[in-house]
Amino acid sequence: HFIANDCDLSEGAVRLLTGPNMAGKSTFLRQNALIAVLAQMGSFVPASSAHIGVVSQLFSRVGASDDLARGRSTFMVEMVETAAILNQADAKALVILDEIGRGTATYDGLSIAWATLEHLHDVNQSRALFATHYHELTALSGKLDRVENATVAVKEWHGDVIFLHEVRQGAADRSYGVQVAQLAGLPLMVVERARVVLDALEKGEREAGSTGRQTVIDDLPLFSCSPAAPTRPQAAASPALEMLEALHPDELTPKEALQKLYELKAAAKPTS
Repeated sequence: HFIANDCDLSEGAVRLLTGPNMAGKSTFLRQNALIAVLAQMGSFVPASSAHIGVVSQLFSRVGASDDLARGRSTFMVEMVETAAILNQADAKALVILDEIGRGTATYDGLSIAWATLEHLHDVNQSRALFATHYHELTALSGKLDRVENATVAVKEWHGDVIFLHEVRQGAADRSYGVQVAQLAGLPLMVVERARVVLDALEKGEREAGSTGRQTVIDDLPLFSCSPAAPTRPQAAASPALEMLEALHPDELTPKEALQKLYELKAAAKPTS
């Protein structure tokens, strides 16, 4: 089920998009770039209505990969592509930028992203979609006239994160990185340890800035001393569960998968 979202980039607006990983930020950037291409070639666009001005250039800095053949790291590739955008984009260009500055130290990356956003607004004056996890950048919406904050909505439910994939006005206050890591299958012990470290770092940041953060890092116990991860209650053995554990989905043909589904349904029925 695809979630439709509006996008208003009139008068050279720069839309600063925040939100957690997997929420749909990159998809939102790509879909609007593709819609601009379709509209400019005279094609139908997947929208209930659209008013799109002429785009002289389309620039994209999305994804992360290195260039081993030329001896360039992931961050170097990112900077080269960003430099090309800032040196060439004009007022009629459309620019999509995804997480600029993530490949280096936090403050270096934040500084580069901050300066890039200001340059796009003041010098290039291009229409732009700028996705980031640097929430500090959202303060620029109060300083730069054409910068607007947007966020991809999520909902917390009993400690879990539900991705709504809805782009709304406003700014995200969290990235939910630990929750996404848990969804990806990181060991529970690692997730719990990450929560402890995150809570300690956030507490130090609130209380005493960067010096407090360093103090908290020094005071953190080693991984081996961290609280034991809560044990999950053992589920009662069942034929259906044993069948699931023995399955190898990548090795099944569609016909075999359907047959296994019927077998699982039969095994899951309670015995009278």
